[in-house]
Amino acid sequence: MNMETQIESATDIHASARPTNLNAGLEPLLDFARKAQRLDAALSALSAVSGMRVQRSLSRLQSELSSFEPSVTLLGQVKSGKTSLVNAMAGWADLLPSDVNPWTSVVTSLHLTPGDARIENKACFQFMTEAEWDRLLTKGGRIGEMAGRAGASSELQKIRTQIEDMRERSRQRLGRKFELLMGQKHEYGYFDKNLIERYICLGDDFDEEEGGAGEQGRFADITRAADLYLNCQSVPHRLCLRDTPGVNDTFMMREQITIQAIRDSRLCVVVLSAGQALTSVDMGLIRMLSNLKSREVVIFVNRIDELAAPAAQIPEIEASIRQTLDSYHGPEDATVLFGSAYWANKVLTGGLEDMDKASSAALLNWAEASVNSSHADLSAQNMVWELSGLPALNRVVAERIVTDLGTPLLARVAGSAVTAATGQQAADAVRVQGEGGAQAGLHDTRAAFETICKSHLDALEAETAQILDAFRDRAERAHTTFTDRATHALIEHLEKWGEDCHWEYDPAGLRMLLRSAYSVMTSRLQAAAQARYKAAVQDVAELLYDGFGAAVEGIQLSVPEVPPASSPIALGQAIALDFNDSWWAAWWRRTRGYQAFAKRFRSLIAGETEDFMTQLKFVQTADAGAAVLARLQGFFDDQRDILMEIADHSRCGDDIQGLIADDSRRTQANDALQTLRSFTE
Repeated sequence: MNMETQIESATDIHASARPTNLNAGLEPLLDFARKAQRLDAALSALSAVSGMRVQRSLSRLQSELSSFEPSVTLLGQVKSGKTSLVNAMAGWADLLPSDVNPWTSVVTSLHLTPGDARIENKACFQFMTEAEWDRLLTKGGRIGEMAGRAGASSELQKIRTQIEDMRERSRQRLGRKFELLMGQKHEYGYFDKNLIERYICLGDDFDEEEGGAGEQGRFADITRAADLYLNCQSVPHRLCLRDTPGVNDTFMMREQITIQAIRDSRLCVVVLSAGQALTSVDMGLIRMLSNLKSREVVIFVNRIDELAAPAAQIPEIEASIRQTLDSYHGPEDATVLFGSAYWANKVLTGGLEDMDKASSAALLNWAEASVNSSHADLSAQNMVWELSGLPALNRVVAERIVTDLGTPLLARVAGSAVTAATGQQAADAVRVQGEGGAQAGLHDTRAAFETICKSHLDALEAETAQILDAFRDRAERAHTTFTDRATHALIEHLEKWGEDCHWEYDPAGLRMLLRSAYSVMTSRLQAAAQARYKAAVQDVAELLYDGFGAAVEGIQLSVPEVPPASSPIALGQAIALDFNDSWWAAWWRRTRGYQAFAKRFRSLIAGETEDFMTQLKFVQTADAGAAVLARLQGFFDDQRDILMEIADHSRCGDDIQGLIADDSRRTQANDALQTLRSFTE
């Protein structure tokens, strides 16, 4: 692992001066953080009076709780102000460079830790692999692959020329290190503005000697992802904010990286520019939106400071956005918010007096329409913070995180802990009640338990495989049907209008068919998993009673929650047919013989859809199947620990003191159990 030398002339990044209501809107996340702390304390109290094996289960639950870091991915148009908005949300106005050329920017993740839990700032920068770089260089990225398949040699040559320029620039910056860096990462125990700009911001300072410090964008061309870890005074719980490249990345070289970032988050903030909120030219963005659920999307229209009359224009912009989403099958009833990262960052830097006149006029116009009696006690600084839209965005983000992710996590962890706690009580009951007779059949009980585990895991794996295979067959049929229809439509067009009349074909139909098939698959998978989980719980409960009798009647086994499947975001990937007015369509004019053409057209479509078909049919389905199996495996692991705890107590008999034999420990366990049950009600 490579480590760069710390830059001596580094410009430190300091958190900006804050308005007193910087954390406005994050109250739901604060309430969740307090509940998580209560739950963690109950787990610790219970662990202190439990046996070794139950402690192991409780430790796993505490790790799951402490590692919870909900992520929010921001995507949108180039120059929509995504990075400025990320900076404002983090309360650090100048944290990330906010003027980055889109085809050199990277997915940048800010891992925010509450300010009262002090951590050292650190950074990690991951470089492209050799395969990723080779794909860009030899094939021109996704755009180049399209041009190559379509036979558009002139366009392909232009792309290759641009890439060669980029390659030469990288070599000038990196010298002999260029090839050695592929697939590597750089890690730092600090970060500053100069360091960040070296990895994610394009620069032109080629004249410095190799190894010179501080040159902007030295590694930008080959960096695929950046992770920054820092304290944040405003967030009450760990949170990850992901800043992504604009959706019209020149070579779409980072398209898959952006799609993966969205897949890794359950909440996406789409940042639009008020001057061009959402039009049909933003098809890449619309495609991604159409594959997300309404609960997974928040639309933030930024740059209202650039509107002449926000109060009058904003309702018109919102109506236009909703019409566009409806026309292109976007998420229904998506939340649409309006604001200005520019105003927010002016508040953070104490620069309200330096605001340009046009922006000040827009702020006054928006204030006249928005301010009401609830704002009467706010200072000017806090008032502008409210008008910037950041508190409203914080509120929606916090509510979605808590409702969709946080609360289910607390209930799941608490439910598993209740099972562990009641299992511990059962183990003590076995000792106290003298269930020594159970010892004779203990070996048989353990063997039967392992048989149950294997039976249910094998059955769920088989059921999952059957469901996924059915989906893959359906997806392939949809793909074949689409290709047949598109081929027929083009040949019919050629026969009727000839080669000089422009032809286009919307691939939205293919995406809709695949999205429908994916939805059916996830519904079937979740139903099968739920049924299997219930059957497993029933079998384990019966086994424990048969093995240990009435002493284990108090064990509360909860049915595991089926993990939700991720949205089919891979369907948002661009294919040649999305570029209806581009150069790709010219290729068929060079084809002679319409029937002979059909084979070439099919090859083009097959090549164009190969990536997202693979992602959809194999990668996402494999992840979904693995998730439901892992949840069942986790349930069995916990039950195995309880069974072994009972076995230990059964062997011990009445000759030793149990861990909960005295009143104080029993009281501690009961108090913890009462707290745990409050999260499951």
